[in-house]
Amino acid sequence: MITTDILIIGAGPTGLFTVFEAGLLKLRCHLIDALPQVGGQCSEIYPKKPIYDIPAYPEILAGDLTDKLMEQIKQFEPGFTLGERAETIEKQEDETFIVTTNKGTKHHAKVVAIAGGLGSFEPRKPPIPNIADFEDKGVEYIIRDPEFYRDKKVVISGGGDSALDWSIFLTDVASSVTLIHRRNEFRGALDSVDKVQELKDAGKITMITPAEVKGIIGTDKVEGVSVVQKGEEPFTIETDHFIPLFGLSPKLGPIANWGLEIEKNAIKVNNALDYQTNREGIYAIGDVNTYPGKLKLILCGFHEATLMCQSAYKRIFPDKKYVMKYTTVGGVDGFDGTRKEAPKAVVKKIN
Repeated sequence: MITTDILIIGAGPTGLFTVFEAGLLKLRCHLIDALPQVGGQCSEIYPKKPIYDIPAYPEILAGDLTDKLMEQIKQFEPGFTLGERAETIEKQEDETFIVTTNKGTKHHAKVVAIAGGLGSFEPRKPPIPNIADFEDKGVEYIIRDPEFYRDKKVVISGGGDSALDWSIFLTDVASSVTLIHRRNEFRGALDSVDKVQELKDAGKITMITPAEVKGIIGTDKVEGVSVVQKGEEPFTIETDHFIPLFGLSPKLGPIANWGLEIEKNAIKVNNALDYQTNREGIYAIGDVNTYPGKLKLILCGFHEATLMCQSAYKRIFPDKKYVMKYTTVGGVDGFDGTRKEAPKAVVKKIN
């Protein structure tokens, strides 16, 4: 059983920043995320795309924002359960909660903050009739451990950043990499497109465009894929792994069954006070919530997280009064013994 003050479901920017605001209040946090890494959409879908509306950053790459947030919360020592989806929630007699993941990991918390962005992400699967038969038998929708593909033949399908980036990375891991896309044009960072072109010219990546994988060949595991290229007869490519990287589709998933008030696939909250849901002690912040005038922006999620933490403190310590101090005055004391504070003024007599 993992025990914490605030259990945060979702390790995207809003969830990560919650750790900082909670830490200022001496509250410990643990985060659950179905993805294998922190950052949410920023890490999984567009790590190399710039964001222009983060305060103090005229421009910052989504992946770099995740890194900065992780650096900011390091001293508050958050815990992480990654690659697991929050499945059930049970309220205890003492008003605390136990949240269990799809892999059976249990978490005990005094407050639950749902910061799941647009929900748990499920891979967009290509319309290949027999693809489900080969899932976990050579078909993977997310690359979790690149070493899994060491010295294997890999076929990647897709035309975005993920397909480009993993094609580049796996050239140094797999025995062969083939990239298939239904168009000649790719939607990705220019440096990634240029790098793939360079690797193709060097014979390290086989590229087939415009083309689509229409079938998977094999018995107990993937042995090849059937490819249809525009204007050509279907042909087969031998491979050990087929990795379709067509992005992720957000869904509320099991959270939709937690007795929360849902409106248009989002969780209704009380935005006039603290972003609490209709179930006391459960909050929803960031893109996963809805209320009149809601804007699905990262900076709005940061604001919601700040107010939510104040409410969580009052719930956890009903008899204590918290006096807010500006970090410029009070500094920041981490759970790891570190302290950040502004330099003290030098006192010196003038003769």
